[in-house]
Amino acid sequence: MPHKSPLTGREVSLEDESFIVTKTDLNGIISYANRTFMQISGYREAELLGQPQNIVRHPDMPKGLFKFMWQQIAAGEECFAYVNNRAKNGDNYWVFANVSPVFSGQRRHTGYFSCRRKPTRAAIDKVTPIYRQMLHIEQQHPSDRGEQSMRWLIKMIEQDFGSYEKFVLGL
Repeated sequence: MPHKSPLTGREVSLEDESFIVTKTDLNGIISYANRTFMQISGYREAELLGQPQNIVRHPDMPKGLFKFMWQQIAAGEECFAYVNNRAKNGDNYWVFANVSPVFSGQRRHTGYFSCRRKPTRAAIDKVTPIYRQMLHIEQQHPSDRGEQSMRWLIKMIEQDFGSYEKFVLGL
């Protein structure tokens, strides 16, 4: 995996009209990355192809959110999420991600397609304290790989919003 610089604390943003597009296999290994992804992440194509999508995972992102997303997409459902990513140089950038399963002509699950765009600042401001709480839960349960924080997220969303879709698409 390519070397990552220390976090800079500097946030960069996608242009309003830009979209990040990637394709991965069933294990999240990148097989396609568009130029926008390469530009904002700072990685060259050769550094991205064959690497796990989590090459851009920011340490402020809770494992429980990704656990939830993987459960959704592995079940053949699309999933939306607000994600803070880490660029190669240590900068961060937020995206509103849509991840969808890819199927062959015989309905065989072959991988994932993700399209990400610039989120609103209001949405980022709403998810940030939720993610902080999830990270706090993960610090209390370090060996469960985000299970407790994912359960907390699901329970909180069901109580306050009714469903994850209503929550995430309503931001």
